[in-house]
Amino acid sequence: MTQQERVHVATFCGSCNCGCPELYVDPTAPEDRRIVITDDFGQEIRMSAAQFGDLVEQARRGGLDAALVA
Repeated sequence: MTQQERVHVATFCGSCNCGCPELYVDPTAPEDRRIVITDDFGQEIRMSAAQFGDLVEQARRGGLDAALVA
């Protein structure tokens, strides 16, 4: 899978030139691996849109705020 097939959604940080984490949708991937989050070390996490939606909803409710102070 090449990055050219991915649709870029967001860059996290973006205020430096360090290869910031990014969020993509890979429309050619199986449904359970369509959402792609890359990090600045060349690794990636893949998940379904439903899993990502759950993550977003938890963040909206403040359920992930503790990770910011950990």
